[in-house]
Amino acid sequence: MLVSVKVHPANVQDNHGAFPVLQEAVRKHPSLTKFLADGGYQTPKISAALAEITNATLKIVKRPQAQKGFVPLPKRWIVERTFAWISRCRRLARDYECQIKSAIAFVKLAMIRIMLRRLTRNSKSN
Repeated sequence: MLVSVKVHPANVQDNHGAFPVLQEAVRKHPSLTKFLADGGYQTPKISAALAEITNATLKIVKRPQAQKGFVPLPKRWIVERTFAWISRCRRLARDYECQIKSAIAFVKLAMIRIMLRRLTRNSKSN
């Protein structure tokens, strides 16, 4: 699994902040062939920008229109679940950080904590 963290100021909309994230992901991992995103990223500008930097495709994961209420969507629920796990860390439950570097550091620390718990849980069963 490839994981990167990018924190934008609150005044940057998701679809405007997507291009730097895509650029960084392609630079770090040139073998990526597919990106998954929600409906907020379905703009011609993002698709054109992605086509400029790589031949990877952008797949929009949408909720079925006939469906009402909560619907767990394939792959997208993984991201939402991870955000929920990260927000269990008290420091990340609110936006306390003034510096982007410290916000990124605390997200990485939260993920390290999650992964260490998984590793120790699996090693206890052996």
